[in-house]
Amino acid sequence: MRKLAVAAALAVAGCALAPTETGRIDVPDIAKFSQHVPGETLPPGWQPWAFAGLKKPTEYQLVDDAGRTVVRAISHASASGLVYPVRVDTETYPYLRWHWKVDGLIDGADNTRPQTEDSPARVIVAFDGDTSTLPFGDRLFFQQFKLFTRTELPYATLMYIWARQQPVGTVIPSAHTSRIKMVVAESGPDRTGGWHEIVRNVHEDYKRAFGEAPPRIKSIAIMTDSDNTGESAHAYYGDIAFLRSPQERR
Repeated sequence: MRKLAVAAALAVAGCALAPTETGRIDVPDIAKFSQHVPGETLPPGWQPWAFAGLKKPTEYQLVDDAGRTVVRAISHASASGLVYPVRVDTETYPYLRWHWKVDGLIDGADNTRPQTEDSPARVIVAFDGDTSTLPFGDRLFFQQFKLFTRTELPYATLMYIWARQQPVGTVIPSAHTSRIKMVVAESGPDRTGGWHEIVRNVHEDYKRAFGEAPPRIKSIAIMTDSDNTGESAHAYYGDIAFLRSPQERR
């Protein structure tokens, strides 16, 4: 099973952990890393997703960075992530804001080639929907994936990545299914080593990537991976929020 399919499973890992119908399911609040104490293995509400026996897991930990608690990810030829269940209508909350930092890029990575499809930082958004309506090729791929991983892929997945060379805004399709698309949110080495705030219009990115209006978001994930290239990557993730407008502060 190639990397993009395996990585997409990150976005559904928390679905079984989603709040019940009487809970906080339609409020796009995400547990903030900054509100917790460094040293805890995982930020509360976030769940690990690893590929037991298939992939060496990336290490994630809450750490202090200049007085702020963030998640540090360390990958040594590894791939795994953290996932948080949500229910978000992008008509109401079309924007996604996050903060990230990478120490450097992965020299051998090329996100247009499945065999070298690594990224020092990813923010992954999974969407709900009826997979039975998808084309036969996609449904067959989903079935094969489920047999291989015992996990169901979401209806659609957007992966925001830090790429080596593709321009910001580039949409990179999966080589295996039309339901996984990567969107370049940051590119190149010039901004490595420092914190950056990224704001993306997920509603419009989805329409551009998939040619249809987006369904409801079901989960959000972060991932640092370097297993395909066998290299190492260090990244830091700050707070993540869904917004009504790009100027909103949450």
